Amino acid sequence: MHNLIEFSTKFSAPIGRVLLASLFLIAGLNKISNYSDTVNYMEAMGVAGSLLPFVILTEIGGAIAIILGWHTRLAAFALAGFSILSALLFHLDFANQIQMIMFMKNMAIAGAFLLLIHHGAGAYSFDNLKNKELP
Repeated sequence: MHNLIEFSTKFSAPIGRVLLASLFLIAGLNKISNYSDTVNYMEAMGVAGSLLPFVILTEIGGAIAIILGWHTRLAAFALAGFSILSALLFHLDFANQIQMIMFMKNMAIAGAFLLLIHHGAGAYSFDNLKNKELP
């Protein structure tokens, strides 16, 4: 049991960062490969398609920063805001159960990013490397 707790303490932060950020990395890469469809969807929802490059940069750049634990609090702040904004712009049709679930998912993800803002990157991160706080 002690070994499991030690393993969890050492690796929960980097594994958690990868799992959380992978959603945004994959979504950003998918937006690149489906650029015109994404622009059309954004515009159908009343959002300017010209914002798509910023969306892609936020998703991919923020995800890489979170995975590496580099400027984690800033990246988490940006992705928390992005998650809340996405929920409010694209998932407010609560009559549609899928959209309600998507709204709640985005809000839960924002909550996870708020925890990263509070606690920082944790073990095995560039943020802690520069502070010499590696385990």
